[in-house]
Amino acid sequence: MENKSKGILCIVPTPVGNLEDMTPRAVRTLKEADLILAEDTRTSSVLLKHFDIRGKLLSHHKFNEHETVSMIKEKILSGLDVALISDAGTPGISDPGFLLVRTCAEEGIEVSTLPGPTACIPALVSSGLPCDRFCFEGFLPQKKGRQTLLMTLSSETRTMVFYESPRRLVRTLEQFAEFFGPDRQACVSREISKIHEEHRRGTLVELAGWYRAHEPLGEIVIVVAGAPVQKAAAHRNKYKEERDGSAGEEIES
Repeated sequence: MENKSKGILCIVPTPVGNLEDMTPRAVRTLKEADLILAEDTRTSSVLLKHFDIRGKLLSHHKFNEHETVSMIKEKILSGLDVALISDAGTPGISDPGFLLVRTCAEEGIEVSTLPGPTACIPALVSSGLPCDRFCFEGFLPQKKGRQTLLMTLSSETRTMVFYESPRRLVRTLEQFAEFFGPDRQACVSREISKIHEEHRRGTLVELAGWYRAHEPLGEIVIVVAGAPVQKAAAHRNKYKEERDGSAGEEIES
């Protein structure tokens, strides 16, 4: 990074599994940064040590980002180049990052985002489902708003991508079957870029049954086929009627 009167913010993806997914550019950027922001400094220390990166680490996660963002902004404005990493994958994608990027953009600070690892794209491409048009939903709300969102998504015609924890996977698949239809095609991807990477495909009912009998472990991505166009309108009308008749009710996780 070049010396300037004003620094820059670099968003640096880190491996979601295999350390060989770390790019030479990502390593160089972290080595040149004046300050590295990490979601969990203990986790990131292992990665940085592996690549002999000795930059100064500062904790920046969802529980403190509102308190630290102004301080970080001032450091960048004073000339420091700052790199942001998360525990795995690309910061801002279901990880802290959005607030800091928005603040820097509002202040006219240059934001440079490196391309790199993320779990959602490999899962989408490996699913065998259409990936020319898709929507990324990340983690579903656990209680408030969950039912309403599932009703809305029941008529979504694009392929949908979700993140989920192993302990909630079966319940989520069962709810998807209820709202999207038991025969909707889907794929559950586990442990992307790790030794035990797995992509299991089938209907939502089949997948729920499989993982009910085989306890899932690891990081989970669920890819669900979109609703057939001809059925989308029927789904919207059906769940609009149910929503209007049961306003305020929510599904418990």
